[in-house]
Amino acid sequence: MIFSSPKLTNPLMGSELHDERTFYQAFTKDLLKCRKEIIIESPFVTSKRMTFFRPHFQQLINRGVEIYIITRDPLEHTEGYQIQSELEIQEFERIGVHTFLCTGNHHRKLAILDREILWEGSLNILSQTKSREIMRRIRGKEWADQMFHFLQLEKLI
Repeated sequence: MIFSSPKLTNPLMGSELHDERTFYQAFTKDLLKCRKEIIIESPFVTSKRMTFFRPHFQQLINRGVEIYIITRDPLEHTEGYQIQSELEIQEFERIGVHTFLCTGNHHRKLAILDREILWEGSLNILSQTKSREIMRRIRGKEWADQMFHFLQLEKLI
């Protein structure tokens, strides 16, 4: 399901809502348009989902786009997720994705694309497969910058 209200004057009200069925197509379209920087916070990283993203990440890195992944430390996962997460983080490092590990039950789910588009919601971008979720796409440098600074990402990036 997608909900868009572009006729409203408030930029946040002109945002788009996506669910797990529409998110990946819309997100990938935005992702592949990136020219400079991609920041993704996803507490879980699974091999199944990375099979989808890996070629896109490689293509973007080859074009000079910097990719930053902020995820939960694999040691905080159960064994099955821990192994997948460790393998995918090693692959990130191999292809040039910058990876930052968080401890303390990291659970944020968002993406900031070229500091112009903000995606935020409940969907684990790098792992979701079966769950019902929601994500909001907000276009606007002000919104992306607000989230970047609120999370103090300038300390990492």
